[in-house]
Amino acid sequence: MPKIKKARVSVKIDMTPMVDVAFLLLTFFMLTTQFRPPEEVQIVLPASHSAFKLPESNVMLVTLSKDNRIFLGLDSPLLMGKIFGEENRLRSAVEVTTKELPDLLIRARIANPKLRTVVKGDKEAEYGITEDVMNILQKTNITRFNLVTELKKD
Repeated sequence: MPKIKKARVSVKIDMTPMVDVAFLLLTFFMLTTQFRPPEEVQIVLPASHSAFKLPESNVMLVTLSKDNRIFLGLDSPLLMGKIFGEENRLRSAVEVTTKELPDLLIRARIANPKLRTVVKGDKEAEYGITEDVMNILQKTNITRFNLVTELKKD
């Protein structure tokens, strides 16, 4: 006696939970990612062979542009608001003069003694302004600072 065979039923996997999880992960990473803020001035860095890594937190950045302007930036928005006022809280750096710079450096170091100083200068900036900034750093007892350069690969 021939038996009647049942038709084979295909297995269906519901993909809705997987799509939900994928979109939740995508949303999470989009909302928690911190993008690099736009810089106040574009800097072309000089070349160097040094491979020393810059600190990621507690950074005070002194930027020298090719038209001899000086910018001072702090990595903490709270500290930026405390030093430069609440209107400059969300900016990455504020333009300063050589007369204002010593007082601002001292105020920033008093507010956060763990600050590490980084000098980032354009390769076309005049040496005189760089020397002035280094003299100001020395007068304010900031004798350890990093110079930012572009890593030259051989």
